[in-house]
Amino acid sequence: MSGGKRTILTDVEGTTSSIAFVKDVLFPYARQALPAFVRARGKDPEVRRWLDMAATDAGGLCSDNVLVEVLQGWIDDDRKHTALKALQGLIWREGYASGAYVAHVYDDAAHKLREWHAAGHPLHVYSSGSVEAQRLFFAHTAAGDLSALFGHHFDTAIGGKREPASYAAIVETLGVPTETVTFLSDVVEELDAAREAGLETVLVDRREDYPEPREGTATHGHHRVESFAEIDPNVTVPDPA
Repeated sequence: MSGGKRTILTDVEGTTSSIAFVKDVLFPYARQALPAFVRARGKDPEVRRWLDMAATDAGGLCSDNVLVEVLQGWIDDDRKHTALKALQGLIWREGYASGAYVAHVYDDAAHKLREWHAAGHPLHVYSSGSVEAQRLFFAHTAAGDLSALFGHHFDTAIGGKREPASYAAIVETLGVPTETVTFLSDVVEELDAAREAGLETVLVDRREDYPEPREGTATHGHHRVESFAEIDPNVTVPDPA
């Protein structure tokens, strides 16, 4: 990476943290808790706005009971819907508060994020999970409270993660030169979009999440690492072999 204090923009699931935690812990918890949550808090303005948005996008459903079933189907399909992600974040807030679980973060990611922050590299998050969910996640990890390490959090409200315009909007919000931002992700198509927008990119290809290495043409030309320990924001990332 080029000289100076580079800005690091990181994905979460499959990058800082295991896909399994989100898939096997957070999603099932939200799915099971959703009916009681909507019954108890469906009239709260904070909750109602997201329910109404989901209902509109689902064809104008008027029954919350029917809407809950639709939302549970969206969870099963891992649909990247802003209202669903916001509702999941609110439910997960209660789960974290009750101590039902703590968020998984890879040891190398926690160590390097702390190291980079201490060295003065601005750190930010861009995930399909809501900003609320992101903040909760990093405040309640098995490695401790990491929330103070991050400046900005971005979710799909700024745009889809496979759209170059989303990364351009993030860079504009951060107010830094595009070429000084490095995006870390496990999803090649997201990295393609970030690179098209002018960001530097790193493919995080963890064996725990991707048993079959993505090498050669499968990297789409992005620099590939299997751990944050292989990333040094103080030097230029070499071109992929």
